Amino acid sequence: QVQLVESGGGLVQPGGSLRLSCVASGSDFAIPAMGWYRQAPGKERELVAIITSGSSTNYADSVKGRFTISRDNPKNTVLLQMNSLKPEDTAVYYCYARIVSRAIATNAWGQGTQVTVSS
Repeated sequence: QVQLVESGGGLVQPGGSLRLSCVASGSDFAIPAMGWYRQAPGKERELVAIITSGSSTNYADSVKGRFTISRDNPKNTVLLQMNSLKPEDTAVYYCYARIVSRAIATNAWGQGTQVTVSS
């Protein structure tokens, strides 16, 4: 079973930066895609950014030009660098991974980390 462990959330002022990281642990698996979703109070969970094992990326329009996703494949790690943060970025951020193990594909989620952008 693959586990995702996130770190890096917190409180930051508007215009500030944060970096989220997520590490996948387990055995006998591949990760075709990793990324981040977020969920604000009263709203549905939404995609923030995703990156494939070949480094193709996709971003939500609301974060393009401000957030950068990257991954370290040997370390099964995905990072989200968030710059120029806005109050509307406030949400719980969830790490996501598409896992393939023994030819079976599943989705894995982290426990979530709170990001609060406020003065």
